[in-house]
Amino acid sequence: MTILDVNGQPSRIIKGKSIAHYPKNDITKIVFPVAQFIEEQKDTWLMTSERAETSGKGDVILLLDNVIITRKDNNKVELHTSKLNLDINKNTVYTTEAVKMVSPYGATNSVGLHAKLSEKTINLNSRVKGQYDAPQ
Repeated sequence: MTILDVNGQPSRIIKGKSIAHYPKNDITKIVFPVAQFIEEQKDTWLMTSERAETSGKGDVILLLDNVIITRKDNNKVELHTSKLNLDINKNTVYTTEAVKMVSPYGATNSVGLHAKLSEKTINLNSRVKGQYDAPQ
C-alpha cells in the first residue's frame, strides 16, 4: 500500500510478506510488515514487526510482536516494543506497552510511548529508566 502526498510523491509505504483482506469484517492482516514514513528533506522512519492488522480505510495500523522503529539513514537508535499503533494521517505512533530504546551509548526503558514522526519527538510515558555510557 502506497499513500501519496499532495505532490503525488510517496509519503507512506506499507508492505509485507503477505497481505490478506477479510471483507466480512473489513480487516486487513499483514505478515512481516514494513512501514516507511517518508518526508521530503527529513529522515525516513522504518517500522517492522511480525504481523499487523488494520480495518476500514487503514488509517490506524496495529503492529504486533517484535516491533522495531528506526530511521532509514540512521539505524543506530532503535525502539523495541510488542505492540504499536501507527496513525497514518496524524504521522504519529503510540503504545501503552513496555518500550526499550537502544543506542550505541546505552539503553532506556519505559512503559508507553508517543512519537510525532514529522517533528522527530519521542515521549516516553512512565517508569523511565536508562543507562548512558559516555563515548570515550
